[in-house]
Amino acid sequence: METIQNLIEKNDDLTVLQMSVRGVFVFILAFLLIRISGRRSFGMKGPVDNIIAILLGAILSRAVVGASPLIPVMVTCFVVVLLHRIWGWLISSYPRLEKFTEGKKILLYHQGKFNEIKMKRALICRSDIMQEVRSLLHQEDLKQIDSIFMERDGKISIILKSES
Repeated sequence: METIQNLIEKNDDLTVLQMSVRGVFVFILAFLLIRISGRRSFGMKGPVDNIIAILLGAILSRAVVGASPLIPVMVTCFVVVLLHRIWGWLISSYPRLEKFTEGKKILLYHQGKFNEIKMKRALICRSDIMQEVRSLLHQEDLKQIDSIFMERDGKISIILKSES
């Protein structure tokens, strides 16, 4: 009974075995939380998705090292995951909330011209864009490119000119 109490309560002097058992328990808990939270949590990488990853990592680490009692850590994690699911439902139901939370794509280049104003807003320069062109298309020529966007998640998307 004392061993279980040592695993659950806050403890500043954990042995290797205690911390290892806590690590296994937190791994299983994290897996369950990710399944409950849904694929969006670790796939979309929007602002809210990044928040949940950071929060869960920070909160769960406290359980592993014994900085916080295990039960409050578990409850807090479930509350964070529940909030994430509710927020995901809200932004999927209300487009204005989605636009406010997730932002929208930014047109950086269109029909041979860079949009310097939008590039400044996106905090990106021509060199960054050209790096993505080289990385994605394996070329430096912009003649085949119709548009370049910065997506909501910060990634660069390139639209080629149609052949018609």
